[in-house]
Amino acid sequence: MKQPRAWQRMLSGRRLDLLDPTPMDIEIADIAHGLAFVARWNGQTRGDFAYSVAEHSLLVEAIFARTVADTKWQLAALLHDAPEYVIGDMISPVKSAVGEGYGQMDLRLTAAIHLRFGLPATLPAPVKKAIKAADKVSAWLEAVEIAGFDRSEADKLFGAPDPTILRGLTIRLRPPAEVRADFLARFGQLFR
Repeated sequence: MKQPRAWQRMLSGRRLDLLDPTPMDIEIADIAHGLAFVARWNGQTRGDFAYSVAEHSLLVEAIFARTVADTKWQLAALLHDAPEYVIGDMISPVKSAVGEGYGQMDLRLTAAIHLRFGLPATLPAPVKKAIKAADKVSAWLEAVEIAGFDRSEADKLFGAPDPTILRGLTIRLRPPAEVRADFLARFGQLFR
């Protein structure tokens, strides 16, 4: 019986095996491009442009960088949702319904991406926890500013963030090409 195709051809020309990804098949331009076109919140946000995973990643990294100065871990924060460049951004209820398969694919892609850019395949627990905390602050801000949640609902789902962390943060809705360029620029600053 013929095996189903499990690879995707990337714009860089790479052929990424989704079931067995290798660091050699990972290109930052592919990640930036894909993330700039993947909508968070299943596209259910206010504005003239979708709020992309690339824009979200920039926000999470900016929040994370307020408390962690190490550029290596800031890079990990920027890349925290990088597998979504090929597997998309599923909202939590869908992830729960799909089950283990999505999570396992995400872990394999994450490991390959991390190794490609000089990070450990699995992040240290304190770093992962700090990135998750920044991700929750970002989700709260997105929920309130563009996804139609009121503050009390966002507080229940994501936890009320410290107001000092929110100072100066805003949600930006921009064309994908602009977000892609900013994602690549920030990657370039962190990956030296």
